[in-house]
Amino acid sequence: MKEQTFTITGETGIHARPATLLVNKAGQYESHVELHYNGKTVNLKSIMGVMSLGVPKDAQIRITVDGSDEDQALEGIDETIKEHLGE
Repeated sequence: MKEQTFTITGETGIHARPATLLVNKAGQYESHVELHYNGKTVNLKSIMGVMSLGVPKDAQIRITVDGSDEDQALEGIDETIKEHLGE
């Protein structure tokens, strides 16, 4: 299992458009991918789960990836977050 922590610096946090980008990216991989925020965990392949967290600007999130392509999955998600949401 791999994990990485990110800070969401996008002005509106994880709203509909970036949530869709993250869900679509996670869906490209076989690995199980989870987003952890504020004591809650959701499947990153579920748009409703991601949106239910209401992640705001400056929030710290943690992504965990477990599976056969976990390295590639975490790398792809890392690129998506850095490109659209934060660092």
